[in-house]
Amino acid sequence: MKRALALLLMTLTFAFADDVKATLALSDSQMALWNKVTSLTMSLKYGEAMEAAKEFRKANDGAGCVLENVVRISMYDDKGDTTALIKAGKQLESCKAEGLWEALRKFEFGYVQTETGHSVKGAMTTRSAAKMFEESDELDAKAFYAIYAYYIDQSFSWVPFKSDNRAAYLKTLDEASQKSTRFWPLFLTPLVWMYYDKEDYAMGVKLCDRGLSKAPSHPVLLQMKADMLYRMKRYNDAASLYESSAASYEKRTGKSIRYWCAVLNLIRIYHDAGNQEKSSAWKNKLDDPSYRALEKWMPGSLMDDLNKRDLI
Repeated sequence: MKRALALLLMTLTFAFADDVKATLALSDSQMALWNKVTSLTMSLKYGEAMEAAKEFRKANDGAGCVLENVVRISMYDDKGDTTALIKAGKQLESCKAEGLWEALRKFEFGYVQTETGHSVKGAMTTRSAAKMFEESDELDAKAFYAIYAYYIDQSFSWVPFKSDNRAAYLKTLDEASQKSTRFWPLFLTPLVWMYYDKEDYAMGVKLCDRGLSKAPSHPVLLQMKADMLYRMKRYNDAASLYESSAASYEKRTGKSIRYWCAVLNLIRIYHDAGNQEKSSAWKNKLDDPSYRALEKWMPGSLMDDLNKRDLI
């Protein structure tokens, strides 16, 4: 009887321990610090954000590793800092976390693998992370799973009688992007691109404006908004945003990845608007060693479109 009771208590203890681990919850002080890092990152204050992330890591090493490298990935996404991306990959590969923090570590590492040319490995890592998120009832975890599951359902949408839960995943991401103070940029960005894929560009603009209300003049959100406006054939508005973006990036980061993305987009915007003179002027800027050095980092879909139409 005592042995049976001991085994029962042990089982309950392990079950309780698993429940504790399977969460993205943080203490109030840690949550406040994470929110601070998010705010600093979206304000482009990467140095301050990294210092705050390192302070967080002293109290929570696993989640802190994830947080530090979310900052580095943001630096890459904005400034084109490939060194930060590569360092993020190395750290995310080597550090360890527990429960859903381990899932988030894998999720972010999968993104880095994909961005650095290891798309198959990235897909496998992301799938492993998604399976860990799938059973959680927490909104943030459900949103991370929704990012993965949306594209899985999209890739199999042609299969007859295959269930398609994309509408539900969009709803989950929309809710999480509004309610999550720490992860909202990680949810809003894929949500915008999902509506882009659906060709609902008006909703894409609305979502970008929502993000800009939280992070005014954020350069990545402005480029995303310009992409939506271009697809809506609002060429003057799109060109205005991208011209400002090119000037801003050249001043702030030099001729970085985002600068060249602006240049490439302006080539096709002015071409489609019927202004061949301006399209050619922006195309001429590509005769630059700094562009050739970064050409492999340009978005594949953008390059495919430009090459297909012989615009570059």
